[in-house]
Amino acid sequence: QVHLVESGGGSVQPGGSLRLSCAASGSPVSFVTMGWYRQAPGKQRELVAIITRGGMPNYAGSVKGRFTISGDNAKNTVYLQMNSLKPEDTAVYYCLFNLNTWGQGTQVTVSS
Repeated sequence: QVHLVESGGGSVQPGGSLRLSCAASGSPVSFVTMGWYRQAPGKQRELVAIITRGGMPNYAGSVKGRFTISGDNAKNTVYLQMNSLKPEDTAVYYCLFNLNTWGQGTQVTVSS
């Protein structure tokens, strides 16, 4: 069984930065894909970014150029560096492991 631990959420002013982390543990655990989704109040959960073990990232158009996803294969950890944050980025961010295991979510709030 895979266990995911997310960290790095918080509150920031527009234009600020945050870095999210998601570490997978369990036995056995090996990631093929890991990604980040987000859900704002009253909206559906949406893809933010996803990366394969081979390092191929994909981004939602709304975050391309501002967010960077990266993975550490040895640590089964994925990171999301979020720069130039906007109020519309406010949401609960969820990690998804191998397309079948969700993290508990971490709140990101962008407000002045």
